[in-house]
Amino acid sequence: MYGENYLLNVFVTPVGSPTWGACFLMCSKSSVADGVGGWRDYGVDPSQFSATLMRTCERLVKEGRFTPSSPVGILTSGYYELLQNKVPLLGSSTACIVVLDRRSHQLHTCNLGDSGFLVVRGGEVVHRSDEQQHYFNTPFQLSIAPPGAEGVVLSDSPEAADSASFDVQLGDIILTASDGLFDNMPDYMILQELKKLKSANYDSIQQTAQSIAKQAHELAYDPNYMSPFAQFACDNGLNVRGGKPDDITVLLSIVAEYTD
Repeated sequence: MYGENYLLNVFVTPVGSPTWGACFLMCSKSSVADGVGGWRDYGVDPSQFSATLMRTCERLVKEGRFTPSSPVGILTSGYYELLQNKVPLLGSSTACIVVLDRRSHQLHTCNLGDSGFLVVRGGEVVHRSDEQQHYFNTPFQLSIAPPGAEGVVLSDSPEAADSASFDVQLGDIILTASDGLFDNMPDYMILQELKKLKSANYDSIQQTAQSIAKQAHELAYDPNYMSPFAQFACDNGLNVRGGKPDDITVLLSIVAEYTD
């Protein structure tokens, strides 16, 4: 869906194997969900929950069953539909949804957990999501637990997501990503890569998104690098150094004038 004056050019690149992140994107909407990898220890594929959640949210958007100013409503409806699903589904996921309202030229966001977004204007971060953690390396998350384990598995309400709305301008860069990016690249590194973005055409956006994801992937496997994740661990009394190997999903968008 195109806006009256604005268009979101979007590119997504997942890096890493195995990956259990998921995303959906439309012209004026993008989102990312990151399955909680600990479920692998119980024989559960972490990608199933996040992928199903995003597919459900995407379908609700395509059917028009959402309010642009309330992305948390999309997340809530999608999650509760999974809870009522007759097909067994177990797992947990963080989630971040970003919606551009074509009428008001406002960006509406919701973020649950440690995925997130940045809005960059003039080479500076003007808006960013707040990471939600219960304690170190334990983000807020949506979950479906096995029968009888509902009180044991950590699960948050979608309404607990942090929500925000703000105006956007032509040329604003919107980056939405899983924690695999933010755990391995501080803002200044991301901004350095974004400076290489010279135009709003697809090839330029694609190249920049790939460059960001590739650098984060390389840093994740550097044992001597003091990553944001390692710094956070040290702040919590842990002696940790190096990057954090993880799946990395990057969605890169530019607010541009639409002329047909």
